[in-house]
Amino acid sequence: MKLRTTTSAHLRETAAPSAAAAAEAAGTGTQTLAAELAAALGAEAVTTRPLDLHAKAHDASHYLLVPSVVAAPRTDRDIASLLAACARHDTPVTFRSGGTSLSGQAITAGVLADTRRNFSGLEVLGGGASVRVQPGVTVRAVNARLARHHRALGPDPASEIACTIGGVVANNSSGMHCGTEANTYRTLKSMRFVLPSGTVIDSGDPAASSEFASREPALHEGLARLGQRILASTDSVARIRHQFSMKNTMGYGLNAFLDFEDPLDIFVHLVIGSEGTLAFVAEAVFDTVEVKPHIATGLLVFPGVGAAAAAIPELVAAGADTAELMDAVSLRVSSRLSDCPEEIRTLDLSDPAGLLVELAASSPEELADRASAATRLFAGLGLARPVAMTRDARERAALWKVRKGLYSTVASARPSGTSQLLEDIAVPVPALAGTCHDLAGLLADHGYRDPVIFGHAKDGNLHFMLNEDFSTGDTSRYEDFTEDLVDLVLGASGTLKAEHGTGRIMAPYVRRQYGDELYEVMKEVKRLADPRGILNPGAVLSDDPRSYLADLKVTPAVEEEVDRCVECGYCEPVCPSRSLTLTPRQRITLRRDAEQARAEGNEELARQILDGYDYSGVSTCAVDGMCGTACPVGINTGDLVRRVRAEEAGRIESAAWNAAAHAWGAASRVGGAALSSAKALPSAPLEGVTRVARKLLGEEIPMYDGGLPGGGVARPRRRDDAAEAVLFSACIGTMFGPEEGGHPGGATGAFLDVCDRAGVRLRTSEGVGSMCCGTPWKSKGMTLGWEHMRSIVVPALLEATEGGRLPIVVDASSCAEGLAIMLRSAAEGSGLRVVDAIEFAAGLLPRLEVSSRIPSVALHPTCSGTIAGTTPQLAAIAGHIADEVFTPLEAGCCGFAGDRGLLHPELTASATAPEAGGLAEAERERGGRFAEYASSNRTCEIGLTRATGRPYRHILELLAEATRP
Repeated sequence: MKLRTTTSAHLRETAAPSAAAAAEAAGTGTQTLAAELAAALGAEAVTTRPLDLHAKAHDASHYLLVPSVVAAPRTDRDIASLLAACARHDTPVTFRSGGTSLSGQAITAGVLADTRRNFSGLEVLGGGASVRVQPGVTVRAVNARLARHHRALGPDPASEIACTIGGVVANNSSGMHCGTEANTYRTLKSMRFVLPSGTVIDSGDPAASSEFASREPALHEGLARLGQRILASTDSVARIRHQFSMKNTMGYGLNAFLDFEDPLDIFVHLVIGSEGTLAFVAEAVFDTVEVKPHIATGLLVFPGVGAAAAAIPELVAAGADTAELMDAVSLRVSSRLSDCPEEIRTLDLSDPAGLLVELAASSPEELADRASAATRLFAGLGLARPVAMTRDARERAALWKVRKGLYSTVASARPSGTSQLLEDIAVPVPALAGTCHDLAGLLADHGYRDPVIFGHAKDGNLHFMLNEDFSTGDTSRYEDFTEDLVDLVLGASGTLKAEHGTGRIMAPYVRRQYGDELYEVMKEVKRLADPRGILNPGAVLSDDPRSYLADLKVTPAVEEEVDRCVECGYCEPVCPSRSLTLTPRQRITLRRDAEQARAEGNEELARQILDGYDYSGVSTCAVDGMCGTACPVGINTGDLVRRVRAEEAGRIESAAWNAAAHAWGAASRVGGAALSSAKALPSAPLEGVTRVARKLLGEEIPMYDGGLPGGGVARPRRRDDAAEAVLFSACIGTMFGPEEGGHPGGATGAFLDVCDRAGVRLRTSEGVGSMCCGTPWKSKGMTLGWEHMRSIVVPALLEATEGGRLPIVVDASSCAEGLAIMLRSAAEGSGLRVVDAIEFAAGLLPRLEVSSRIPSVALHPTCSGTIAGTTPQLAAIAGHIADEVFTPLEAGCCGFAGDRGLLHPELTASATAPEAGGLAEAERERGGRFAEYASSNRTCEIGLTRATGRPYRHILELLAEATRP
């Protein structure tokens, strides 16, 4: 939406008919285009549903455009068809994958091509020396595949958890470590690209250059001509060399004309950093870099930014791999972190500055030599306090948490309804100190509070954050600041964009940074590659000096649980529903867009935006909390969804779940008995009955399938005055029995066997058969039932644990998490300690003799274990009893989520598909199945068994078998 509008009653009256006619014509054109795309790509790959359009509209920037069509092409041919259709309709198209871009280059009012869903190929080449990857794969996923080869991608953006290769190439990504030597431009080996004409070229093909010349003669000849034009101008050459001596993502990478002669090579390197305005990159091959395993980290504290900046040349000359600058405000803000290192918390200097320095080496001896040399260097730098380089992993992580936590600390403290802007610039290193000082003053002069400045000091690259409220339509402060910033940076011979791409935010200033001649060269490059101008117009070049003020995003307050959301998208890769319906970011932004529509008086649009939200936003959310582990501001979107479920729950449903809480012992036993009875019958008729029932009565009726196990056994009871722990066995063990051939008592029986062998005495609480961790009620928002369960569980556990003296051990990971949440919510239960049984059992391993080793085991870490930090204990148990332990890199939340796997089996199928694929690939590579498959939660085991066709069991069952006398 554009905030700057001309408002006049007369204009509205006279313009209304023509505006209505234009809107109708546009709508007709959109539907025609959508129909053509559906015919070419398939109906399921194209949507104009408002919920889908608004869900895909948002990226991490402070701009917002709502696409008219969202398409999900699958192949190069689909891309060519899409581009041809958009050209016929003069409709712009923007390619979007991760949506983590910060400068407004991943949005459009035209066709948004979602290239994340289907472009996910990844192939490691040459023992990790290079990697072939498609645009939908995240940097983290690529590096996880390369890790066993001790290699990684050169570009190392801070958003690696969510940013994808598509954006890495489109923005010429770099990062904290790679500088300009190992960024995308320097490490990309070849690419396969699709031009707006439909031509597909693989630059790695030996015949690619001649094919490029023959199929695209105008582009080929035009690039050669532009190269000659640049080389004939000493001023152009000098300007380009200076601009790209720094990190620089402003405009097109004209250094390609100086670095290469072949027009194909030139074009490939122009496409890098072109933000999807020249071609679509369907695949890229990168040369990788060595990951040095031995690292030392230290925080150098200086008496000011000037002193810190002055030390950078010596640090670079000494081979410092990283030198991250933090100004005085950054250090002060960092001290708010609960686990901030003492050395920062106790700083008492008036205007300190810090450099987080890191040294990396291939061997301990090399690192010792480098650290010794660095210590001698530090002695002469005029540090404000002594520094010790640490190799301890925890201490290093604490220091890096300070640096990486700046964004979350500032963003989470911003006023509700404002936008968080994270910007970056670069200047020659000699100008860094003065620029940092002047930038701080500039931010303060314009009224931006806590102007945090930090950055990659050895590259002269500064980042800064500010909060702005665009809801009022008054952009004067933002305009004035931007103009002053441009003067400051260009006055220091710097670049207005170092890493984040030009985007809409700086497109109007490209001419000013490069001058008229080179700007015209850039425009000619665009005309040659994209004659119709359909590829992401306005994202790199703009002749409108005020275009950066158009389409500014408004972030209305909607719900307390999620108002801190900065729409960064970090949550999306870990969300189990990401490929089925919506992600946490989308669940939030849809509610924001609907609220904004209401604020503008458009109730019909608000209704359209949320039409389908009940299923996509609420029913298929696993409320697993994984989004909270990735969110930089700590949002668990499940909290919002649980509250929405509570508000939407009908009186009958709520009463039924409350009644179940009052008779849970009987209800869980009945559920188990029903499954046992069903297991004894042919599955097809029962499956048919439940399908019919779901159609008639709704999807709150569980879906039965023949793969479900029979019921389990009653929960055991033990009394022991000398007990060392209290066992809180999970009720899912009563409802769902073990896999065929598993321990008769399931995870609970296996745990009791293990404890007996280790000499550990246990007791259970009175009435445990009628208790539950509360997750079934909490996840559904059934507050009354959950509160009743809490009212009986907390007193019973207080008594059983002797007031908290004994730990409470839970034999299902999700139930351990749920019980801990319940106890923390009660004042009298806050002192009770909950331990996952796998953590408890891992501590018993020295007492357990393995009598029958398992040849191999494949693991599924649960989301609850990830959140609780018990995944290492799962691996430790497996390593203790098995010769080979494998965990798929694609492992994530299975989406079973208590009963979601029964109510919405499509959620589990979608969530587990990547992991099932990774497991299948591993089995192909090893030439056969694993001996065992294990997890730590019965419903997760059911979900993985359903997805893979492999019998997943609780790891405690395997431990009990392997240690059986």
